[in-house]
Amino acid sequence: MELFHGPTLAFKDFALQFLGQLFNYLLSQRGETCTIIGATSGDTGSAAIQAVRGLSAVTLYMLHPEGKVSDVQRRQMTTVLDKNIHNLAVDGTFDDCQNLVKAMFNDKSFRACHNLSAVNSINWTRIAAQVVYYFRAALELGAPDQAVNFSVPTGNFGNVLAGYVAKQMGLPINKLIIGSNSNDILTRFFESGKMEQRGVNPTLSPSMDIQISSNFERYLFELLGRDSVEICNLMQKFADTGQFEIDPEHMTQAQQLFAAHRLSDGETSKEISRVYRETGEVMDPHSVIGVAAARIHGDPGVPTVVLGTAHPAKFADAVERATGVPVTLPEEVTHIMDDPERAIKMANSLEAIQALISADKNTN
Repeated sequence: MELFHGPTLAFKDFALQFLGQLFNYLLSQRGETCTIIGATSGDTGSAAIQAVRGLSAVTLYMLHPEGKVSDVQRRQMTTVLDKNIHNLAVDGTFDDCQNLVKAMFNDKSFRACHNLSAVNSINWTRIAAQVVYYFRAALELGAPDQAVNFSVPTGNFGNVLAGYVAKQMGLPINKLIIGSNSNDILTRFFESGKMEQRGVNPTLSPSMDIQISSNFERYLFELLGRDSVEICNLMQKFADTGQFEIDPEHMTQAQQLFAAHRLSDGETSKEISRVYRETGEVMDPHSVIGVAAARIHGDPGVPTVVLGTAHPAKFADAVERATGVPVTLPEEVTHIMDDPERAIKMANSLEAIQALISADKNTN
């Protein structure tokens, strides 16, 4: 299911285009403005920027890990020069950026002063909009009379969480299959019941270079019977020790719906090559992990939909090495490779970033 035909060639475009207009409409109705704070491992940033650029009621600060997104992903963000858009290149990982965003939201006085909001999948509206992807695909394949599997390449658990929500709403989803790269914290959890951080390693699929899957907490809340005290205890343990484990009974319940598979960079390249050689389809290094996971965990007689999350040209170097075929950006976005860039380099410092945002507000 190709979900990368929006303005930034990523699956997040459809939900974020809706969310940006909804923000502006409601804020304008109320005579208010808001400051959006976001973190990105590559795709969310550009999709969010395109969704809110030029909007009168919204100012956006997008944090990305400096040097850890592809050139195309970076330029899709930094070549947008609208005055309400601010790109912050943080000296750290995506998880560092995500933690900074969460810390700003947890600072109640800062949050109130700037009327903070989010466009990451932290924002429930984005998850709700992505639920539509699953209903559309399943209905095309015969639902509700036909059960369907979905294979989703994911690091932050947001896209596949939308599939879980669709399942809870009654969509006949037989299985949700997670595809991971070597940063395989989600795959390891669904294999063992143990969530354990092991550090982030750069890969060919940088949008999944994550060890703290922010939406996983929402799934755990449902899995553990909406026990908020238990969830708080687990999340605190994870923050303190980098790991937690759930009991075998709940793990068995999770495995009834979820399966997971990981690919190394070498395996990812081989899979891109195999798919191209056997079908002529050119795939990006995220979506192709979903294909590999589907081949391992699919079921006879049950259609399996792989969610295609990004255009292959966003990761042209990796794709060209694997296929030997040049990959070019669609004509409507080629200008980003020549346009001037604007970004502010920032230390991995909550105080420095909050000071920048506050100074901008006082200036304006």
